[in-house]
Amino acid sequence: MVADKIKKVDKLTITFLVDNSIEWFTKLPPGFTHEIKIHLGEHSPAVNPVTGAPILDFEKFCCGAHGFSALIETQVEGSEPQLTLFDTGPESRSIARNIASLQIPVQRISRVVLSHWHSDHSGGLLSFLRIRKAAFADPDCDPVNPGLVVVDLHPDRPIARGIAPGGPTKVIGQLATDPRFEEIEELDGFIEKHSKEHLVAEDTVYVSGEIPRVTPWEQGLLGAVRWVGDEESKRGEWVEEEQIMDERYALVDVKGKGLVIFSACSHAGIVNVVRDAIVNFKRPIHMVIGGLHLATPDLVDRIEPTVQFLADKVRPAPTYVLPMHCTGFQAKAALEKALGEGCVPAGTGIRVEVTGDGEVEKRIFAPTISL
Repeated sequence: MVADKIKKVDKLTITFLVDNSIEWFTKLPPGFTHEIKIHLGEHSPAVNPVTGAPILDFEKFCCGAHGFSALIETQVEGSEPQLTLFDTGPESRSIARNIASLQIPVQRISRVVLSHWHSDHSGGLLSFLRIRKAAFADPDCDPVNPGLVVVDLHPDRPIARGIAPGGPTKVIGQLATDPRFEEIEELDGFIEKHSKEHLVAEDTVYVSGEIPRVTPWEQGLLGAVRWVGDEESKRGEWVEEEQIMDERYALVDVKGKGLVIFSACSHAGIVNVVRDAIVNFKRPIHMVIGGLHLATPDLVDRIEPTVQFLADKVRPAPTYVLPMHCTGFQAKAALEKALGEGCVPAGTGIRVEVTGDGEVEKRIFAPTISL
């Protein structure tokens, strides 16, 4: 099994490049760093000559956008850190601004993993590739990882996807077109197509295959449709596609802590995602990160059983849940009520560091799920 071959990491660092929210002041657990602290402590801000105080230059701060992107840095002791970009946000501007704001070393990113074909996750991909390509043209660039960057994609790229609450004949809008394979290759992206589970980043990051749909109330993205036909002749039709079967999650196993799960949008259902991770890895869950897709009014009835599962059905419960992107206010409030400080208000610009512990690792046991 692929899961048996994953390497437990000694250190995991996550930087949230794109999310719907910005969080500057909320109390965060140990290991979490606000964007303001990063700018003041690491980016040598300009100092007002009169007051002597460093200036918070908001022109250089991150912006939020409806989408998701996380930079995942994994390290095993004695090896070089591996940088993997998980999703790229919805469009070209937010990821470009936030990469510049956080001074991300794009030339060190060796792989982009796209969770699924929706433009709020793929829309910044070409922008990222342009930024990375330009970085190598800079004479001051340190070419840590020159040349092509791997772009890890599900092979089933749709012509178009849309939303039709009243059925396929009543499409109210479609998402922007996902990047084409040839566009990616023109910007030095080396495409790898994966429909099955696999390991990347020197075997420190797991990317899932098809997520089993077993939870009764998790019924996909209601009203989702897909254009099926011939792109060149412009002939085709909209068909129902609520399950979004190309969606994949990623995870990292931190020594002495357990699994850190990245579920960018959870169209498959976060309960299905967590179940699959526990079944495959038989490890406790340290963090659940990403969009839980519980925001729209037609999904309100999924909030209570989802929260109950994360808080009460998994033992031990996840140490932290970071509800982001498409989770929605009502679901976040319910998670905070159930988990207390275990529900973390993460957002764009926040950095998370998880340090492994070899001694604790010896005492970790497999989690259990009650039905």
